[in-house]
Amino acid sequence: MNTDHIRKREGFVEEKLYVLPEYWMQELEQEELTSTLFITDIGYFPNALYHFRERLEGSPSYIFIFCEAGEGWVELNHGERMMIQQGNMMIIPPETAHRYGAMQKNPWSIYWFHFKGIHAERLVKMFGLSNASLSLSPSGKARLMEWFVPTYEMLTERTYALTTHVHVAQTTRQMLSGIGLNAVKSAQEKKRESYLEQAIQYMHVHMSDSISLTELAKHVGVSKQHLIFLFNSETGVAPIEYFLRLKIQRAGHLLDLTELNIKEVSYAVGISDPYYFSRLFKKISGYSPSSYRKIPKG
Repeated sequence: MNTDHIRKREGFVEEKLYVLPEYWMQELEQEELTSTLFITDIGYFPNALYHFRERLEGSPSYIFIFCEAGEGWVELNHGERMMIQQGNMMIIPPETAHRYGAMQKNPWSIYWFHFKGIHAERLVKMFGLSNASLSLSPSGKARLMEWFVPTYEMLTERTYALTTHVHVAQTTRQMLSGIGLNAVKSAQEKKRESYLEQAIQYMHVHMSDSISLTELAKHVGVSKQHLIFLFNSETGVAPIEYFLRLKIQRAGHLLDLTELNIKEVSYAVGISDPYYFSRLFKKISGYSPSSYRKIPKG
């Protein structure tokens, strides 16, 4: 029998499903502790044969989908169909036309939730969770599982407690950022990370020296322009600026943990002019070296 035309929108055996009441959504959008990020819907559809969703106008929220088992597919903006297999996750951005569903021969089992808030877009982009399917690492999957069960239970059992939604907002942020940090990277992303790690390791080894951008780029094996691009993209500052910040961080440790005078600390981090060192330390840390040393720590 041809079953291609069959599409099931609701109801799967042992499914879990929670939808935030509309008036609560308005409350959470106004509350400062939840307006940045909150869950609107959450669920689990096991062995979801004939599962299908289509939103021609998109959703007002981000949609997170993780395929625990089986296979499914996602289409964005009437584009090409992307296959979602076991261990894959995807986030569909808001206001984006989309369709998705389970494959018939091996239907997916999915954990999913919808989220929104004024920090949602920034969070998704910063941790590289947008635009494509990602393969979740074992630690990422474990993090999701540890988060899902208590979150679902809290939302269903204590829907009307604001403290519940505040707690869920915080754990959702931690879960998403943790997944982003541990997502399986593409070959290109791994290469970018390798270049950065090599450069930063070289900086640590040569903390008591002066190094140039040319020297650093040669060590890593990329052009100076590309190295600048990588550092600006990943750290927000240029390579030499990053190196200077490492020096000041190291200087702070020496001021806290040793009896070295300021001139000796300056030399220890490769800055031969103590006056320049003091100006740089204050510019980056906000304190002069002597004032910093007097601040109670711990």
